[in-house]
Formats: sequence, structure tokens, C-alpha cells
Amino acid sequence: MPQLGESVTEGTIHRWLVAPGDLVKRYQPIAEVITDKVNAEIPCPVAGRIISLDVPEGSTVPVGTRIATILTEEEAAHAGSAPAGPSAPAEAVAETAPAETGSAGAAVASAGAASAGTAAPGSGGTATAVIAPPPRTAGGRYSPAVVRLAQEHGVDLSRVHGTGLGGRITRKDVEAYIEAQRASASAPPAQAVAPAAAAASAPAPEPPSAPVTGVPFAAPAPAGYPVRSGPGDRVIPVDPVRRRIANKMVQSKHEAPHAWTMMRVDVTDLVRLREQVNPEFRRQHGLSLSYMPFFIKAVVESLKEYPILNSQWAGDHIVVKQEINISIAVATEEALAVPVIKNADRLSIAGLNLAVADLVARARAGKLTVDDVSGGTFTVNNTGAFGSFLSAPIINYPQAAILSFEAITKTPVVLENDAIAIRSIMNICLSLDHRILDGLVCARFLQAVKRRLESYGPGNVSLY
Repeated sequence: MPQLGESVTEGTIHRWLVAPGDLVKRYQPIAEVITDKVNAEIPCPVAGRIISLDVPEGSTVPVGTRIATILTEEEAAHAGSAPAGPSAPAEAVAETAPAETGSAGAAVASAGAASAGTAAPGSGGTATAVIAPPPRTAGGRYSPAVVRLAQEHGVDLSRVHGTGLGGRITRKDVEAYIEAQRASASAPPAQAVAPAAAAASAPAPEPPSAPVTGVPFAAPAPAGYPVRSGPGDRVIPVDPVRRRIANKMVQSKHEAPHAWTMMRVDVTDLVRLREQVNPEFRRQHGLSLSYMPFFIKAVVESLKEYPILNSQWAGDHIVVKQEINISIAVATEEALAVPVIKNADRLSIAGLNLAVADLVARARAGKLTVDDVSGGTFTVNNTGAFGSFLSAPIINYPQAAILSFEAITKTPVVLENDAIAIRSIMNICLSLDHRILDGLVCARFLQAVKRRLESYGPGNVSLY
């Protein structure tokens, strides 16, 4: 299992693209993998034949775990020319560590890896790469899935033995610990009497529940959720993508105290501007000019004015990010992706429009890379595209805030001279991490965004 991102510690085999016995070429995709960061295809590091797929679909395993075994072309050639050996081919076992590489395929454990410990030429066997048990680390960094599971079940993670890469604690380690605690709590105490005498004696008291330690505000989870399916109900299994989204949302709501505020913006002149320049823009670039780049432009300029909103909580300090990398929420039929426009403050409105269109197209095609979804510092969400006029979005943790732009609607408005006019009005809704931000600075930030949006109109803003 390759490491698809700096903080990624495990991955889920979503779908195998090959089967045992298949001939594969180098760099040919062999599996689709889902991680906390991104969905990706694993390319094969060598050319050869698939001997076995060692991890079933739907399984989550730590980085560095052997997921497939491959007989390379070179080994096959040696095996064909070697003298007959014992009836059962010898298996060479190599103690290897996972490769630290930017290429997904280079980290797949393979019999074709030209390294010490592989099968000797002419042996006719395949080399199976295995991972040596890593030493226990004293670090306290856990994946969101591990933290969520520990909070739900009241598990003190310092008591859990990690079997992942570098001694990291995986979700399976926590689940095994929970099962062991349950078995220990439910086991009857040792009796020094015969079974018949024990049966005749008074019933044993109910076993005590496992203590809650180590995780503040956590309580033991119930034995099962109270929802039960009935006749005609459709049960949808939680796939890895939906579980990943659920984990991220739960982490954000558990760790960041959310607050919310909203302002109304008069975008009548912006609507006129877009209607005026869109036909020519479409002719030049082959795609429409959306409202999103105007929204992002107003946000990045306001973040320069109030940089504290471009920050992250880091326990005993707050990190104000130098780069302004805007995450954009992209909805697909199956899930939600949040790709990132890097250094968005350096792009023009036209450049932002092209960047948004590119990321949206690749997100819906499932072609985003790890880099595409990493490094975001502030999130912009265009929920108005779906007709929403009010929303309270969940913060894209560990960012400090997320801003939603709602639907633009024709609304009767009382002007300064008490005249009534029909204007194009839009709500902008900000969810904020109250550990970092307070109402005053957020109100000023929204006023800055509002001021810029209301200033955009024909003749007073450049697209390039």
C-alpha cells in the first residue's frame, strides 16, 4: 500500500482492476484506492503476471502492507531456463520497508522488486515481500478515523498497541482493543466450585461496564444504533467514500466549536457585468464565466485585509497561513470533493474561472491527485448553484472558517431615499471556529467581502 500523501497512514482497496493470472505492463493501473485525502489508481511498478491479490476489496490496511504479489518477466524467464528443482518451489521472504516515494506504484510490494532477499534466479519461485513489525512509537498523531472511534467508545489511545507503519495505531487496532475490553468485561469471574454447584448458586452480578478514560467528553457507545430496517426498507451499505466524509464531518464538529453569521449583499451590478461579458468570454475560452471567480476574488482580497481568517488551530498556538489557497466544494452524484486553488490571490478573475472549471471537471471524473486536495487554507462554497438561500456549512477542518454564497434572487428592497426597487440580493453565510475567531473580526471580514462584491459592475472591474 503506497503512501498517497504526507499524513496518510492507511488506504482502502476500493476495486481491483486486475485478477490473478493477468499479464500487466509497467505503470498499468491495477487497483483503485481510497484514503482520507484522495481517491487514486495504483500503477503497477513492474511488468509481469499477477500471482495473487492479497487484500480483498473493501479492506483498509496500513501503508506498507503487501497487497499484491507479481512474478516479473525476468523471474519468469529465469524460471523457464532453470533446472528442475524440488516439487514445492522455495519461497524467499524479504524483510523490506515501504518505499517513500511520490509514485503510487513504486510502493506496491512486488516479487519483481530488484532488492536483497528476492528469489534467487533460477529458483522458479516468487518472492513475497513482507513488512517487519515496526517498533512502537511514542508519538501522539492519530488518523481522524482512529480519533473518532476512540471518542465513540471511550478508549484511551495510550493503552492501545499500534501495528501500523512505525507503530502507528490503526482503526483495526482500536477495534481489536474494544473487542478485548468487551470480552474482558463480560467474562464471568473465576469460580473455585464445580459447575453444578455454580449453577445452583445465586446468579452472578452483571459485569461492570468498561471505564471511560483518556478521551475527554467521550462516553461508551451503545451496543448498536437504534435504527432497525423494516419491510420494504432499502439498506445502503456505507462505502469507504461515504465513511471518509462522515469521519471528516464528525471530526470537525467534535473538535471545532462552530459559530455562524450571515450578511445580505446587493449584487445587481455584478449580475449586469456577467450578463454583459459572458458571451465574449465564452467565445474566447470555450466555457461560460460563472459567478464563482468573482466570489473567490472578493474573498482572497478580504483575507489579505483580515489574515486571521486564513489560519488554523494548532493546540497551544494559531498558525496564520502565508499562502492563500482556496478550497472549493464540488458535489458529485456519489460524494463531495474539496479541491484546492493554490495561490488564488495571484490569479485574475479569468484565471480563477479557468482554475475552477478544471478542478470541477477532474473532480467529477475522479481524476484529482493528492496535490489537488492538499494545502487548502480557506473554503468557499457556492450552495446557491443548487437553489439554497441559507446554509450553515461545516468547517473544512483544520481551517478556521468556510463561506457559503447562496442563490441570487430578485428581491424588493427599500433604498436610502425610501424608494422601493427590485434588486439582485444574495446571502453570504460564514461558519467559523470560535477557538480562533470572534464575531467582531468575522463581521468586519464579511463587510469587506460585501463591499467588494457590491463594487463589481460594468466598467469598473477587469477580468484579466
